[in-house]
Amino acid sequence: MRSDLDHLPANKQRELERVVQIVFEEFEDALALASHEWKKKGRILKVLLYGSYARGGWVDEPHTAKGYQSDYDLLIIVNDKRLTDRVKYWAKVDDRLMREYGIAGTIKTPVNFIVHTLQEVNDGLAHGRYFFMDVARDGIALYQSDDTELHQPKPKTPHAALAMAKEYFEEWYAAAMRRHDFVKFGLERGHLKETAFELHQTTESLYHCVLLVVTFYTPHVHNLAFLRTQAERLDVRLVHVWPSDNRKQRAMFEKLKEAYVKARYSKHYRITEEELAWLGEQVEELGRVVHAICSERIAQLEATARQAG
Repeated sequence: MRSDLDHLPANKQRELERVVQIVFEEFEDALALASHEWKKKGRILKVLLYGSYARGGWVDEPHTAKGYQSDYDLLIIVNDKRLTDRVKYWAKVDDRLMREYGIAGTIKTPVNFIVHTLQEVNDGLAHGRYFFMDVARDGIALYQSDDTELHQPKPKTPHAALAMAKEYFEEWYAAAMRRHDFVKFGLERGHLKETAFELHQTTESLYHCVLLVVTFYTPHVHNLAFLRTQAERLDVRLVHVWPSDNRKQRAMFEKLKEAYVKARYSKHYRITEEELAWLGEQVEELGRVVHAICSERIAQLEATARQAG
């Protein structure tokens, strides 16, 4: 696997060094008082850069009219499945990276990361999951504890790929539609907080659906902003689902994101019928776009399978 960053400007190279330093500082702090033997042996094996900053073709124009900026995408590989628990071991990493980017300004580029074991990554490669194959092909090692290489990818046969994409679509799109039935029921009854939660779940299911159908992988998270970022890279039509022309629109998406926890557990969470109606329209549009992207993807796989015989 490559380890050079020569294709990046010097300031981006320095910034990535800083990001890796923060990852290790906060991870080590999370394990500092560990009493369990397995936790004392907890290690980060690799930190891999993937996505646009690894391939080239990133966008860094936060001050232009469109204001678009590519994120750094990191795959962190650990030596124990228990260490992939995002809440227990990575919440502080998440928080620190967001603070240094959004508040302190010491990092000028947003950072997304996912955490897996080496076995999970190699299993993904063995099962021909496009996401892991892309990481293995384009990824750049920012840190490696040793020279252990990832396994060679084993691409799925065209018929197996088609079957898996159809299975994911039938499972996840149907799940999203069932959730949406609860949304409609909640709005009719005026159960605003419960409706916000179900709307979150509908949105989450739709993002998982499109990620699974197109890449055969989705991160095990409930954070809609993170899922949205991952999905929007697949097709520009997903970007246009959420208008962000003004602060009010951005704030409403934030309310939807927060609904997973706060709509259920916080007495201070407030959302109006008007806000839910607007969010509901955008989620319906998301459903239409996801259906179109998945249908096109399945049609492509069907054509490939026919050609393969």
